Amino acid sequence: MSEDDDVTNKPSLDNIVLRIDFQEINDENGLVEETNKKRQVIEEVKKQLWLAGPLVMVNVLQYFLQMISVMFVGHLGELALSGASLASSFANVTGFQLLLGMASALDTLCGQSYGAKQYHMLGIQMQKAMLILTVVGVPIAGMWAKTEQILVLVGQDPQISKVAGHYIQFLIPGLFAYGLLQCLVRFLQTQNIVFPMMISSGITAMLHVLLCWILVFKSELGVRGAALANSISYAVNALSLAIYVKFSPSCVETWTGFSVAALHNILNFLRLAIPSALMVCLELWTFEMMVLLAGRLPNPQLETSVMSISLNTDLTVWTIPVGLSAAVSTRISNELGAGNSHAARLAVRVVSFMAISEGVTMGIILILIRNVWGRAYSKDAHIIKYVAAMMPLVALSSFLDGLQCVLSGIARGCGWQKIGAFINLGSYYLVGIPSAIVLGFVFHLGGKGLWIGLICALVAQFICLSTITIRTNWDKEAAKASKRVRESMSS
Repeated sequence: MSEDDDVTNKPSLDNIVLRIDFQEINDENGLVEETNKKRQVIEEVKKQLWLAGPLVMVNVLQYFLQMISVMFVGHLGELALSGASLASSFANVTGFQLLLGMASALDTLCGQSYGAKQYHMLGIQMQKAMLILTVVGVPIAGMWAKTEQILVLVGQDPQISKVAGHYIQFLIPGLFAYGLLQCLVRFLQTQNIVFPMMISSGITAMLHVLLCWILVFKSELGVRGAALANSISYAVNALSLAIYVKFSPSCVETWTGFSVAALHNILNFLRLAIPSALMVCLELWTFEMMVLLAGRLPNPQLETSVMSISLNTDLTVWTIPVGLSAAVSTRISNELGAGNSHAARLAVRVVSFMAISEGVTMGIILILIRNVWGRAYSKDAHIIKYVAAMMPLVALSSFLDGLQCVLSGIARGCGWQKIGAFINLGSYYLVGIPSAIVLGFVFHLGGKGLWIGLICALVAQFICLSTITIRTNWDKEAAKASKRVRESMSS
């Protein structure tokens, strides 16, 4: 080997310096990229919490309106309480839940239009939803007018049915106000305008207490006064949000006045609204059915009482993941509408972590308070002991329910309502209810068996929704969102 070759093969000082510089540059780039990722995650967490916090409060305050009315009626006697409770349950199953589900189609339509910066379409979509929900409310109102006869026909006590009939007749105006309210809530929510809704709901709840006191105790309306108070409160809340939309600078671009364009392409809206309603109703009807099944068990009074306490506990805890669900639905629909598939994927990851954290925390709390929680509802030792035995199952179901709730929010943000409806149908009516009947009645596990059946449904629902979410091509979803917005504009 020559001396020149030997020199050539030896690494020069310049080469070593260059290698070190390139390595330092790569390390710096990696550090910058990691810092950017952390910053994006933190920003996404802030955005979702900014939405979810007020939305949790809105859901809680709206949920409490009917509860407050029933509490006031309870002071009028056992018959009045039974009638009002039956009427509230009947109204939820046949009316309010249906309108709530149909209005959630706006999560997709308004959210993606807002992300695509087609702001004028939000007002048009809201008007379309208001029109359709009002039309749907007409036959429901006709059915509610015959509530007493319907309840007697299905075997309910005639006296209780009569009180329920009187109560729900005064709730009919509230049905239409509730439909308009849900449309306004979605319209504002998809624009990330949530604090005005929280304030409006808070003021309405405070006024509702005063209204109930006046109409139930200080007038001759009695039971009917509580229902009328509900109707007035829904109308006040809807009117206050409508005034905000009309005069707020935040809605100048999204609300451009009434338009005949709202009458166009109604079928496209219904293609999302009907599956949206089925997603909501198929799930919530199952919970109502658990109470009916509990009434068929041995010792029905004990079983029904404990089942009602368990359901109320689960629904109270559920208000937190409902807020997260609404937040992620808004975030995903906005980002897909804007064509930001990466941001939509990040929103899914962030809300999944938040839902798991919230579910574990609330589950631990429910287990820790299991021996005292029953005392908040009853002094009966049997009920307190039974509730304590049920609470670990309630904790598990609330954890799973929270996960499927945010996954359902992801589905609404993407426009997967039809898939979600089929999943809920299979999960609750092919898995959940049959499992509950077998475990509760055949294996004689009673109320625990019914609740385990409900858990089986939630597991099936979670597996299906999570599988679809994990396998999603977010670039394709962004393209679909863009196409959906263009189709709505061309109508």
